[in-house]
Amino acid sequence: MIDIFRTTEGSLQRMTEITEGCWIAMTAPSATELMEVAEATGIEVDHLRAPLDEEERARIEVEDNYTLILVDIPTLEKRNDKDRYVTIPLGIIVSDNCMITVCLEETPVLKCFIDGRVRDFYTYKKTRFILQILYRNASTFLQNLRTIDRKSEEVERKLHISTQNRELIELLELEKSLVYFTTSLRSNEVVFEKMLKIESIKHYPEDEDLLEDLIIENKQAIEMANIYSGILSGTMDAFASIISNNQNGVMKFLAAVTIVLSIPTMIASFYGMNFVHIPGADQPYGFVVVVCTALVIAAIIVMVFRNRKIF
Repeated sequence: MIDIFRTTEGSLQRMTEITEGCWIAMTAPSATELMEVAEATGIEVDHLRAPLDEEERARIEVEDNYTLILVDIPTLEKRNDKDRYVTIPLGIIVSDNCMITVCLEETPVLKCFIDGRVRDFYTYKKTRFILQILYRNASTFLQNLRTIDRKSEEVERKLHISTQNRELIELLELEKSLVYFTTSLRSNEVVFEKMLKIESIKHYPEDEDLLEDLIIENKQAIEMANIYSGILSGTMDAFASIISNNQNGVMKFLAAVTIVLSIPTMIASFYGMNFVHIPGADQPYGFVVVVCTALVIAAIIVMVFRNRKIF
């Protein structure tokens, strides 16, 4: 899908054709759409197709008439009916006449621009537009990190009363998401530092505040990802030990119950043997005496186990 926008008279307008100063937003474009944009803008198809590869690394490539910026953005996917946070590439191509974004799916990083929720946004101010995208991307990372933190707290509460591995697997998925986030944020930081040094992207004094906010937001996202990852790793180790101890306690209790129940069973099996003469069998209360003896022995064993805190 291809959408073309241009800021006209202070508002974002949807266009039907590519004009100077426009923004071309490509979301999961087809091969035909890639060829059409490549022919209209003079950009190589391979560079337009690069962000559609999920394994593509974050980087900057400077060509004669345009610059390709690849960064990682966070996204949510469903796996086994559970939410999983991953990252996908977002391509930003800056040419003399227009600016192009390419992504595999619709993302809130760009949707806020389309919905008009970004102040001082103009499609023809390319440097500011790039910084605004990167800032929104860092803010989205922070929002997802806070969501991961809340989910980890919910799983921890479940682990306090659970002896299953399901909650630990959920924590493992969250930890993997944090690893993806940390790696992507560091890659984005390298791209950002390199972007500040290349001459093809102009820098303006009025964008200094936005630049400082971007640096702070990105560093905060990296620090939060590292902190949450360390907390989750320690939590998983602690609760793995707790679950193991709980299972050992259950096994110990079941073994003690088996020993207690084996006493009456053993005495009953003795009297069930084919003896010529069974002690107490000729007494009027012989059965009652045998049963009471078995119960007394079992009670004594229970008391011994309770004193040793086995029960």
